[in-house]
Amino acid sequence: MGQGPSGGLNRQGDRKPDGGDKKEKKFEPAAPPARVGRKQRRQKGPEAAARLPTVTPSTKCKLRLLKLERIKDYLLMEEEFVANQERLKPQEEKAEEDRSKVDDLRGTPMSVGNLEELIDENHAIVSSSVGPEYYVGILSFVDKDQLEPGCSILMHNKVLSVVGILQDEVDPMVSVMKVEKAPLESYADIGGLEAQIQEIKEAVELPLTHPELYEDIGIKPPKGVILYGEPGTGKTLLAKAVANSTSATFLRVVGSELIQKYLGDGPKLVRELFRVADDLSPSIVFIDEIDAVGTKRYDANSGGEREIQRTMLELLNQLDGFDSRGDVKVILATNRIESLDPALLRPGRIDRKIEFPLPDIKTRRRIFQIHTSKMTLAEDVNLEEFVMTKDEFSGADIKAICTEAGLLALRERRMKVTHVDFKKAKEKVMFKKKEGVPEGLYM
Repeated sequence: MGQGPSGGLNRQGDRKPDGGDKKEKKFEPAAPPARVGRKQRRQKGPEAAARLPTVTPSTKCKLRLLKLERIKDYLLMEEEFVANQERLKPQEEKAEEDRSKVDDLRGTPMSVGNLEELIDENHAIVSSSVGPEYYVGILSFVDKDQLEPGCSILMHNKVLSVVGILQDEVDPMVSVMKVEKAPLESYADIGGLEAQIQEIKEAVELPLTHPELYEDIGIKPPKGVILYGEPGTGKTLLAKAVANSTSATFLRVVGSELIQKYLGDGPKLVRELFRVADDLSPSIVFIDEIDAVGTKRYDANSGGEREIQRTMLELLNQLDGFDSRGDVKVILATNRIESLDPALLRPGRIDRKIEFPLPDIKTRRRIFQIHTSKMTLAEDVNLEEFVMTKDEFSGADIKAICTEAGLLALRERRMKVTHVDFKKAKEKVMFKKKEGVPEGLYM
């Protein structure tokens, strides 16, 4: 301890002679630590998230507040959505499990059949297209209120129990027959035929639009009409004009479509056709080339001919059977009316027979005007020469002459059709019409 003062003197004696004016700077120890122990780390976890940050007042504080409130609303909505999803998830899983059980009970694939008769609430007699009738059960998940005799049902592929109902089953062929887009042809596109147009309006259009007129007079409107005449005289064209002018449902059928391969399919298709027409009434059923199925009955030797006759008998029953047709009108068309069965043409089934003759001079002139109205004709064209000719032209022949004359002008790169083109076109059309016999070869 005695060395302490001497050491201090020695330090004082070491001062430089020229530093007497300046005071000596005292030694200051470092400040003690704020806390003693482990190194302090930044806080993490929920406590750090809950800690409020320091907010410094600025000009953007209000905008920041609005933005944070929007974020808060979005987070609350998201939280509610997640909670609802968690609550609905068990119900969806249960529904999916129930669906899988129902599919297991139904089986795959399922066969299609018809319900013949309901025995009680849980049993019925069913039949399929190939095979006898069966007494089967009805599963509990089938809606029994919609079951009725004759409806189409789904059956289990092994035990044939009823597992489902086919709703609104329509034959695909009948769906194709429905005219979705109205034809562009109208009554103005028909040359002549004023009497035929008047008759078909009275028989088809007027009963659908003004049925009260027939009730006031005390008569029943015609059920159908038949259009007959030479080929190319405008029978199908008039039917297109009817489809264009009326707002009723139009079903177009060709007679050969009613002839099916398997036994019973033809009559079934006829029944389905008139059932759909009745469901979509008011409606018009147009059957073109009816002679394909409506020929006179005779002793048939083959099964195919007998099936065609059965199809015609079903057609006769639908035209004038026990059930009323209501607002369903039928238009038939043929060019061989002499070959049709008399039962098909009797009053009560077909009340009006409208003949389409070959066009006269006035009608020819009108048809030529219609087909040449959009053509660019030269000045030397004289249509009266073709109108007054002695050749028997149909409306289709006149249209073919105009088209052929335009093609001849197009072949020579001319933009106008001349009289020579019409003469060549007439010779060509008449040559083909007479099956290759040149005009004037035999006197």
